[in-house]
Amino acid sequence: MGKRENFTAGRVVSFKCAPGRRQSIYWDAKTPGLGLRVTDKGAKSYVFETRLHGKTLRLTIGDVRTWVLGKAQAEATRLKTLTDQGIDPRLLQVEQRANALKARNESIRRDLTVGDAWMAYIEARRQKWSARHLADHQNIAHQGERRMAGALSALMPLRLAEIDPERVRGWLRDEAARRPTQAALAFRLLRAFLNWCTDTPAYHGLADAHACQPRIAKDVLPKKTAKVDCLQREQLAHWFGAVRAIGNPVIAAYLQTLLLIGSRREELAGLRWSDIDFRWRAITIRDKVEGERTIPLTPYVASLLSQLPRRNEWVFSSPAAASGRLQEPSIQHRKACAVAGIDGLTLHGLRRSFSTLTDWVECPGGVVAQLMGHKPSATAEKHYKVRPLDLLRVWHTKIEAWLLSEGGIEFDPDQARPTLRMVSAS
Repeated sequence: MGKRENFTAGRVVSFKCAPGRRQSIYWDAKTPGLGLRVTDKGAKSYVFETRLHGKTLRLTIGDVRTWVLGKAQAEATRLKTLTDQGIDPRLLQVEQRANALKARNESIRRDLTVGDAWMAYIEARRQKWSARHLADHQNIAHQGERRMAGALSALMPLRLAEIDPERVRGWLRDEAARRPTQAALAFRLLRAFLNWCTDTPAYHGLADAHACQPRIAKDVLPKKTAKVDCLQREQLAHWFGAVRAIGNPVIAAYLQTLLLIGSRREELAGLRWSDIDFRWRAITIRDKVEGERTIPLTPYVASLLSQLPRRNEWVFSSPAAASGRLQEPSIQHRKACAVAGIDGLTLHGLRRSFSTLTDWVECPGGVVAQLMGHKPSATAEKHYKVRPLDLLRVWHTKIEAWLLSEGGIEFDPDQARPTLRMVSAS
């Protein structure tokens, strides 16, 4: 170090860069390590210099315009105290910045809302979900601009850190009082979502991992009862009459086909034209259990489907739907059931009806299970029964003919043009 002088505010102003040099450094006699660097451009800044671990260490404290002399001397004293303890101020500064960044990120993380994490959850999982499961997650969180808000919408604006057992219990109690079925679904989806958050580093530790305790659902949700909605034999004529009167031919065909083949509602709604073989009379259904299954294309169903408009790839198309296919046929079905005087019959009840009504033609249970896509329950069914499509067609055609007959529909398979025999509503 060069010559030392007692720094004063006046001297700091008077210090100049030596002629012919790019910079000059003046050292304070009162404060160890404090210097003033003056450049040939007139810029002045305080610096600190000392020896650390056998090497020279020099740091810039700051510009004289922002650092008054007293504060610069105090900062130099602080730095000297650290270096005397063998601590490198540069490393300490890096650590402090890292801690500050970590604290800021943690603050941002803790402000994340359920809605933010929910959208990330959907994006992370959508490739592993079916279209129906994805739609459930989107609808259940819907905020209700043009349609009713989803059952989870009340939780979406909350911070993840606010989701705890008491919050979930209160929310579930409110939802269960209005729409118990949707509340039960929302609770299951919320529980899976929170498990994902626990396993995902970006969201780990924010929400209470035990917020969706099974005890909450058991205490709040109504007890499950087996659904028994099913068409009776004497109701078939009234049901067919009301459904065939629906103004939308796509929905009318969808509902009739749903009963006549016994499939799940989304399996049928997702049917593409490429899945139907009119020549060899077969339908390939994307099965949620086995991946896909092939069932017969029976005569009446073939006549229904062949008359539908081919607007796009979907058999049951809908120009109004963003997906291009039928989304919610339940509304029209409920209206038709009201006309027919049938209470409480759901779309899944049509699948139950198919299974139940096949007993009237004494169809083997294994055939019904194969048509409906149920897993075989007996050892012989699992390992020894391999029914070809032709054998299934024999029974399926017989089932269809019986349902049509009881439904008051006269149908000539050779002409493939169904006519409705009027049935008294009494």
